[in-house]
Amino acid sequence: MADDIKFTEEEMKSLRDLQDSYTQKQAELGQVSVQRILLNQQMENLDQRQSQLETEYAQIQQTEQDLVKQLNEKYGPGQLDPESGVFTPNN
Repeated sequence: MADDIKFTEEEMKSLRDLQDSYTQKQAELGQVSVQRILLNQQMENLDQRQSQLETEYAQIQQTEQDLVKQLNEKYGPGQLDPESGVFTPNN
C-alpha cells in the first residue's frame, strides 16, 4: 500500500481558492438567471400592456369614425374648426 501524501499549505490554499471560485461563479450564474427571469416577466408585462393599448387605440379610432359618420349624416360633409366649434358645410 502506498504511503499517504500530505499536500502543502500552499497547495491546499490553491484548492480552496479554486473551490471558492467555483462557488462564487455558481452564485453569480444564479443571480444572472434570476435577473433574466425578472426581465422576461417585465417584457411579458410590457407586451401585454402594449397589446392592451393597441386595442384601446383601435377602439378610439372606431369611436372617431362613428362620430364623423354621425355628424356627416346630421350636417353633411364640411369642415369643423375645433377651436371655435364652427362647422362650415361644403358647397
